Amino acid sequence: MGHRALVAYERTDGQYTLHYSHWGAANLKLKHRISAESPFGGDDTDSKWAKQLLAELADGLEADAVDAYLAGEDRPSTVVEPKPRATGLTLDEIVADHLDYLHHEAFFVVSTTFEVTAYRTLWSGLQYDSETVEQGETVGNGALATVRWYDGEPVGDGHLQGQFAALKDVIGDMLDKGVFTPSTARQYLKRKLAERVGDRQELLIPTGESPFEKASLNHSCWICYVATAVFQGSEWVSPAVGS
Repeated sequence: MGHRALVAYERTDGQYTLHYSHWGAANLKLKHRISAESPFGGDDTDSKWAKQLLAELADGLEADAVDAYLAGEDRPSTVVEPKPRATGLTLDEIVADHLDYLHHEAFFVVSTTFEVTAYRTLWSGLQYDSETVEQGETVGNGALATVRWYDGEPVGDGHLQGQFAALKDVIGDMLDKGVFTPSTARQYLKRKLAERVGDRQELLIPTGESPFEKASLNHSCWICYVATAVFQGSEWVSPAVGS
């Protein structure tokens, strides 16, 4: 079944190419396998072809041109598929229109200087937690949370996922008992998730709404819900690179 992830590589124009990894979400270790020397991961520690391909993608090479680029030569396998699923996307478009929060277990953002930020995906759908919810959207319906790292290992990743699953179970019961409406259930889920994440990690939730007028950052439709400010509004932040 794999541990599926999406990987967004920043281009020179500030947009992104979007790639798929079938095993990249396992323990979020892909964060440490992507580097300037091996941009798509894998055992080849000096992937000249991969570096050249990524450089051309960063300059605007379209996905349709990659097949011809890769044809005619055997190349080592990589953890991330070299051919992008899409090109010329913003991060807003990726998290709202391409990221499947149920089937993609992780999301990685790679800067032009190969700073890699790892996000764990948390699906907000309640169809398995409530008898009154028939179906929940999977694309664009969830949250992204960074994890803490210690000595190259993610800390508390499984604990957060377990807490989120338990939270959804409680909210599902409240929906079935009529305590929550679908709208109040979503708001409660966001608020309690923010409390569990706290200020040591970053929590990002796509809204699908127009950019906030006061936002001065490019990632304008990503809301970082800060637990102490949930009821006063949303704080707009750019994705921070995990250490």
